[in-house]
Amino acid sequence: MKLLKIGMCLLSIFFTETLVFAQSNTQLKIGFMLPYSGTFAALGNAIENGFTLYIKENGGKLAGREIVYIKVDDESDPSKATDNVNKLIKRDNVDVIIGTVHSGVAMAMAKVAKDTGTTLIIPNAGADAITGPMCAKNIFRSSFTNGQPGYAMGEVAAKKNHKTAITLTWKYAAGEESVKGFKDSFEKGGGKVIKDLTLPFPNVEFQALLTEIAAAKPDIVYSFVAGAGAVKLVKDYAAAGLNKTIPLYGPGFLTDGLLEALGDSAKGMLTTLHYADGLNTKRDKEFRLSYAKTFRLQPDVYAVQGYDAAQMLAIGLKASQGDVSRKDDFAKAIRSATIDSPRGPFTISKAHNPIQDFYLREVIGKENKSVGIASKSLADAARGCNM
Repeated sequence: MKLLKIGMCLLSIFFTETLVFAQSNTQLKIGFMLPYSGTFAALGNAIENGFTLYIKENGGKLAGREIVYIKVDDESDPSKATDNVNKLIKRDNVDVIIGTVHSGVAMAMAKVAKDTGTTLIIPNAGADAITGPMCAKNIFRSSFTNGQPGYAMGEVAAKKNHKTAITLTWKYAAGEESVKGFKDSFEKGGGKVIKDLTLPFPNVEFQALLTEIAAAKPDIVYSFVAGAGAVKLVKDYAAAGLNKTIPLYGPGFLTDGLLEALGDSAKGMLTTLHYADGLNTKRDKEFRLSYAKTFRLQPDVYAVQGYDAAQMLAIGLKASQGDVSRKDDFAKAIRSATIDSPRGPFTISKAHNPIQDFYLREVIGKENKSVGIASKSLADAARGCNM
């Protein structure tokens, strides 16, 4: 009887180890749902580069599982988002989805992820609702909420004693939420937003709005646009001569990854973001060198967000022994961690959004140089999150 028990015990250990071994060698399917064409194409590529760099640095595996990538171009089109994300989940059977840039697309992705329980890590889109009323244990973000960079810039503008501002943005969720963040802190600090100017995404015909700004003569303009739209706006603003009398402020998306295209039109511009050039930390230097060697490019905030999305996934997988279905273990590990990011260490809130420093950056030459901290350990309000 004793021998039988010993035998059964050994058999149990064998099957357990075999199961763990089999799982550790199973491929992990990661679906990239990112913009690979259109206004935000460069952003999507940078996110993918950052993500794959971290995986490469870890031998092409996470928690012992080999990584397989399946890519979908979301075209920054919310009308196609639900179909695209369902294809990744139902047709391609991905384990994890990484995406996206456009807040409208991300909202649709988050709804499907929440309904299906699929793990989603958002490496850019800052739609407030995703870490607000739509928050879920399987949805995480490695970037920001739309209001955070704007809030930091509002604090800067108020401290500089600016009294009046006009806002200019694309009329969609990201723009509206960014402007709200700016307004909240700027007006709390004694300033006043006298006019909100908008145009449809991805329209880049700014001239009529710039004429309104010139006539109104605010102390500053706060703007949220990104990608090719930001290049057009900053160049048009400088060509109109407005930058000489009315500073153009905004979140870092106005200039990040765009300085080559912007040339002298961005000289001296101030922006706020959770990443900057010239941080001069050991971690950031290592990251920048590795990225430049791998891609023959300098990294930007989008690359950092992709890199940190991979770091977060690695932390969750390690705690869940490579099994993303163990959502409680996966989420608890990420919430308990301090992410060793090139941007500086940050933690994850109960709503799964970074709590992080925001830098004040100045365009000096071809860099968005850090000139100080605009807002320390800024957290997303996460209104409506009941997780």
